[in-house]
Amino acid sequence: MSASLRAAWLAALLPLVAGCSTIGGWFDRGDDEDPRKPAELVGIDTRVNIDRRWSVSIGDGQGKGLYKLQPVIAGTMIYAASVDGQVRAIERDGGRTRWREKVETGLSGGVGYYDGNLYLGSTDGEVLRLDAEDGSVRWSARVSGEVLAPPQGDGQIVVAQTYDGKLHGLDHDTGERLWSYDSNVPVLTMRGTSTPILREGTVYAGFANGRVLAFDAPSGAVSWEARVAIAQGRSEIERIVDIDGTMTIQGSELYAASYQGRLTALDLRSGRKLWQRNVSSFSGVSQGFGNVYVADDDGTITAYLRDGQGMRWEQPALAFRELSRPTPVSSYLAVTDYQGYLHILSQVDGEFVGRTRVDGDGARADMLADGNLLYVFGNSGKLVAYEITPRD
Repeated sequence: MSASLRAAWLAALLPLVAGCSTIGGWFDRGDDEDPRKPAELVGIDTRVNIDRRWSVSIGDGQGKGLYKLQPVIAGTMIYAASVDGQVRAIERDGGRTRWREKVETGLSGGVGYYDGNLYLGSTDGEVLRLDAEDGSVRWSARVSGEVLAPPQGDGQIVVAQTYDGKLHGLDHDTGERLWSYDSNVPVLTMRGTSTPILREGTVYAGFANGRVLAFDAPSGAVSWEARVAIAQGRSEIERIVDIDGTMTIQGSELYAASYQGRLTALDLRSGRKLWQRNVSSFSGVSQGFGNVYVADDDGTITAYLRDGQGMRWEQPALAFRELSRPTPVSSYLAVTDYQGYLHILSQVDGEFVGRTRVDGDGARADMLADGNLLYVFGNSGKLVAYEITPRD
């Protein structure tokens, strides 16, 4: 197990298992004995150009708290934030900074965007709404705990998920709390939460108990509930089934993946399971080319057919390299690893077509793509825009 992943486990588990004799020595195995040692990178046949268009440094980036602060695209702008409270608006064409502000709190969740508003979550349990025109704070509201994913808004309500297993609905204009839902967090969880999806008056959220729920956004009433993973095993570690990675919607289907559980396709209206596959993922799901993509915690990248009829391809060469969520960009698929390498694969067959290094500290936040442009936010705070094109 690599140092960074071991730190993630410690951050998630040690406060809850101090003094427990059943896992004594679990983290003490040497690298030579560890079957999860990251694979060495081997040479590839480069078939794409990965041209860096611009790069901007933003504060302390993800800091040391294993956060996944991710930028957001809105029209001609991209908005990004760092753990030390810096927020920046950047022009996508050229990387010029339009404005920069610093909020008076550490940030752990963001950036959410809707109609000229930015939404951020703090390390000390606040949700902030900012004006996207100048970065001024419209309001801040206290919630029940640390916000580890981007809050989402729709002009009527802002929803934020906290590390203690709660989902909060806040009034968009004032920040007043309208409702809360408590998912009853299991004894042990991973460090993170999935990002709620707010669409057409409904909130979709995944929780550490392996369930996805749909809520009526104005009232917080549960519309449906679906079990993506079932906790199994004798130890609490074996029973961890968090849904921490990004969920995605395509048409009338919602795709979610859990740790030590499943990748599941759900009917958006009823929560009915359409199909499922055994998967263990931290980073979540994306889709493109009629495929659903997921990176397993063992480093295998798999493309499943969206219709549930099986697997199109799998790529195991990045074993245990702590991969980010796969991100479609043009006709390719991008992933980053714990050493900060950006890997480009073909969406058709999963073969490697390009590689470059973005950030020596790694890059775990979700990447953003628009056409053949890819935006990568490294852990150290470097936001880089790349253009991905086929070689002549």
